[in-house]
Amino acid sequence: MAGKVRSLLPPLLLAAAGLAGLLLLCVPTRDVREPPALKYGIVLDAGSSHTSMFIYKWPADKENDTGIVGQHSSCDVPGGGISSYADNPSGASQSLVGCLEQALQDVPKERHAGTPLYLGATAGMRLLNLTNPEASTSVLMAVTHTLTQYPFDFRGARILSGQEEGVFGWVTANYLLENFIKYGWVGRWFRPRKGTLGAMDLGGASTQITFETTSPAEDRASEVQLHLYGQHYRVYTHSFLCYGRDQVLQRLLASALQAFSAFFYTVDFLRTSMGLPVATLQQLEAAAVNVCNQTWAQLQARVPGQRARLADYCAGAMFVQQLLSRGYGFDERAFGGVIFQKKAADTAVGWALGYMLNLTNLIPADPPGLRKGTDFSSWVVLLLLFASALLAALVLLLRQVHSAKLPSTI
Repeated sequence: MAGKVRSLLPPLLLAAAGLAGLLLLCVPTRDVREPPALKYGIVLDAGSSHTSMFIYKWPADKENDTGIVGQHSSCDVPGGGISSYADNPSGASQSLVGCLEQALQDVPKERHAGTPLYLGATAGMRLLNLTNPEASTSVLMAVTHTLTQYPFDFRGARILSGQEEGVFGWVTANYLLENFIKYGWVGRWFRPRKGTLGAMDLGGASTQITFETTSPAEDRASEVQLHLYGQHYRVYTHSFLCYGRDQVLQRLLASALQAFSAFFYTVDFLRTSMGLPVATLQQLEAAAVNVCNQTWAQLQARVPGQRARLADYCAGAMFVQQLLSRGYGFDERAFGGVIFQKKAADTAVGWALGYMLNLTNLIPADPPGLRKGTDFSSWVVLLLLFASALLAALVLLLRQVHSAKLPSTI
């Protein structure tokens, strides 16, 4: 009898497994998105006093036609800005090589050919183009020749207008502060209800002010229309060439300076290095006067290790205070809302990220990888049916065992 029961068991299990397999074939499937691959983009920010390289990355399936872009890495090019090589254009191109070699390592090799590479030159080259257009062209041709030698998708080297520099800086600041789009705790992207913030930038050769406006600008050249994350923005922006920190100091002191974002560094020097309060316009003015009243020996003793820039902080602080109060017309109430910031979310605040954000509208999204999958509800039904089949097979087996135990009749 035991042998008879054992002989019944394999066929029943095979029947149950066959039924489960048949049910599996009948369960509907759907396409499931695989995690998107990353795409990369490189922007060379050729400023008036130095050049920086920023590498950005974003998922290949874009959010509302604009990639979710974050900073992957960065590199500071040694030496001055490319406009300082007016008499030696090849020197401008050679200065970029170190950072470009780093880019070869930072971007995965299989992504090199599809990674767009841009160089944007700002106020330093705008000035050179006004005073010596032949030299400006030679510098751009030299850097273009070098950039085309690398396996990236080179998209051009050009001089940005002051309006472009201002508006892309505004995009960067508001993007990093999550004023355009935010990733919520429920795992979805949504648009915050808070509005955008205005942005000011004080570079070496120009200063820009940019903010969103609901009414048309009187000067149409100062108005820019943007489309980001499915939203439309009307932005006012204006750039003041030759009112950058370096240019002002050149006119005051006839001397050139190194390289940096003067709003942040000037206020940070007053607040951190000098220990002076700068929360109000009155305090900012008093801090600037305090620095200017120091002797050279007093300044060196108070701030050791900053001798290279120390002589410029008096004029720089006075200029920042006058630009904000008289130039832009900030009163104490408006100044209370000004934030002096160099970085946000581990990303440099500047025009380069905004430039890449805008350009991702021109980069087609990869078709997402698809694989066959089964809905969760279908899996539940399948498991219930499989369990039912096994239960039925077990009941049938027990009945067969019970029947085998009964005495046979002749």
